[in-house]
Amino acid sequence: MLDQQEKLWVYDTVEPGQTGGETIVEITAENIAKYATVSQNPDARFHKGAAGQAFVETLIAMPTMVVTYAPLLREEIAQANGFVAQERSKTARRQTPFAKCEARWFHPVKEGDTITGTRSVFEKYEKRGSKFVTFRIQAHNQLGQLAAQYDYTCIFEYGQGQREVPQEPGTAFPKPLAVLPSNHQFLEFDSIEVGNQLATLEVVESAEIILAKNDFRLAGEPSESNIHTDEEFARQNIFGGAVNSGPASMSYVDQMLQLSFPLRSFYHGGRLLMRAITPFRSGDTVTFQGEITGKRVEGMEKIVDCRVKGVNQRGDLVNLSDAMFIMSD
Repeated sequence: MLDQQEKLWVYDTVEPGQTGGETIVEITAENIAKYATVSQNPDARFHKGAAGQAFVETLIAMPTMVVTYAPLLREEIAQANGFVAQERSKTARRQTPFAKCEARWFHPVKEGDTITGTRSVFEKYEKRGSKFVTFRIQAHNQLGQLAAQYDYTCIFEYGQGQREVPQEPGTAFPKPLAVLPSNHQFLEFDSIEVGNQLATLEVVESAEIILAKNDFRLAGEPSESNIHTDEEFARQNIFGGAVNSGPASMSYVDQMLQLSFPLRSFYHGGRLLMRAITPFRSGDTVTFQGEITGKRVEGMEKIVDCRVKGVNQRGDLVNLSDAMFIMSD
């Protein structure tokens, strides 16, 4: 009865092809640097004039910044189709949390670009008692080129009850993250072998970083509260407490891979799929480690596959990612 009264955008009323409005975002050196900062990435490549870095005329964005300059905005898709998103319901409010995201990149996104974002429902499906909705977001640059695209899957109905909150707290004391030196050598296709280990990255999440990441927006309306910022609301949802966002975790995987691969390997047909396994909570320390899982030549392209695991201080698998890179000489 409440659903009918408020016309909630629940799983049964979601339909593939439903769309939201366009967004237009100007890419600047300032917002490239800000995204890197809230992603805990001190790499000088994203900060113009950074100490120890050769002068860079035009900054290139972190690949996962696509989720900020072309955001999902599922609440606005719901509104555009005459519904109220569950996150904004006044009668039956609940979250539709992140399950996985697969991103692909086709052209570098850099300061001075203007990015038009479009978004729509791509598909819906049921699996092991849960109900999922996948959205497709596309980012076109000012030349009309498809610069990047990602498929973002949310859990609309969870079939296994609420997750327990671990009793063992995290450290809550962030450690300095790896900074890429100016003379760093990336992996080269000819010397790569299947089974090679990638450079690792350790990340400590904090409430401050979660809030900063949530507040950094280039398009769309901010949410009043969610499972990342509102502990009371979060306890009512499937994770039983506040957690960081899927895109935040994805930015850490992106950062870890940047220690082994140059940005051009992402931006010329690269792909990253990250699946959330266990909530990444404030105070948790997650170590990202990976290995080369494939190497091949297709036509003129040299392709490398790798798998990344994020494991927390309790030994839990937090997320599992697969990436593909197009290598060049």
